[in-house]
Amino acid sequence: MTKSILWCPLLIAISLAPLAANEKKKKRKPRPAPVVSPTIHDDGTVTFRIQAPHAESVSVSGEMTEGRLELVKGEKGIWSARTDPIKPGIYGYSFSVDGLKMLDPGNPEAKPGRSPKTSILHIPGDNPFDFRDVPHGTVHYHAYHSDPIDRFREMLVYTPPGYEAGSDSYPLLVLQHGHSDKFSSWTGYGKAHWILDNLIADEKAVPMVVVMLDGHPIPESYGNGRSPENTEELRKDLIEAALPMVEANYRIKKGREHRAIVGLSMGGLHSLTIGFNELDTFSAIGSFSGAIPEGSAIQHALKNPNKTNDSLDLLWIACGEDDFLLEENRKLIEMLKESGIEYEWHLTEGGHSWPVWRDYLAEFVPLLFR
Repeated sequence: MTKSILWCPLLIAISLAPLAANEKKKKRKPRPAPVVSPTIHDDGTVTFRIQAPHAESVSVSGEMTEGRLELVKGEKGIWSARTDPIKPGIYGYSFSVDGLKMLDPGNPEAKPGRSPKTSILHIPGDNPFDFRDVPHGTVHYHAYHSDPIDRFREMLVYTPPGYEAGSDSYPLLVLQHGHSDKFSSWTGYGKAHWILDNLIADEKAVPMVVVMLDGHPIPESYGNGRSPENTEELRKDLIEAALPMVEANYRIKKGREHRAIVGLSMGGLHSLTIGFNELDTFSAIGSFSGAIPEGSAIQHALKNPNKTNDSLDLLWIACGEDDFLLEENRKLIEMLKESGIEYEWHLTEGGHSWPVWRDYLAEFVPLLFR
């Protein structure tokens, strides 16, 4: 009798537990629908939205607009604005909420960078960087310890379509990012892998392996990635650790005639400095809107123009007419001219931005390894 009396309250509590849980579920408020942003309309206009009920001002700016576009506050604290028609392309943009620059919380696509504040708007079209139904290569991720500089390092390696199923060896391109970017920026935002896939499918480019390294081997170099110390650490890591590892793990053609290096902005400085000082490794050098090394950093190449010209199949330099680094690039061209170094110079429309650099890559890659 005693045991039955003790068990009764427990059984009642157990039987009532599901009822209590159901009551809680009934009282729980439904989760509000997420704010979707951006919305691309059939006429090419785009609507941006953000929920900021306590904000006093909200705007959006980026590579697809001139200046800022002010958003208007609506119901439930949702701010919105619709643009004029935007031509197909890939654009970076940010919200400014009461002066704070930030990502679009409604958009999962963000530009990889050192301080992520840029969301991605991709309006598909017929551009070299758009995804097409063609054979696609593979992007491989590597983390490694670099013995020459005693640091943890990361890089991406692109292999062309058909690499896994074949036995051919391939030439190699080193592709470097800019100062505010990281090793994954050329694929995550530049769409370098799609550019290569499309060019190879159209038989405009030779199939190649592409190596993309972190351009900030010294972590504190963010803010001074152009420094000689940071550039030298990158050179040591590339030449003594990264390239030997890639050559050991991938089918790479031997010989300097099958090696090229190119980069944008800070990566342009890295490519020029490393390329000119490693002419036994690289036969082609490129710079997209590059920051320019001091003459002393490339002095050996400038003082030996015959050897430099004999070593290089291609020295390709491009910059936009609205780029803040245009004057630096013009000074480089003067240095090369005075030294007798052969080069290709491309002055184009545009400023210091990714829409320009994607086009440069699509122009540069077909010239390699011919």
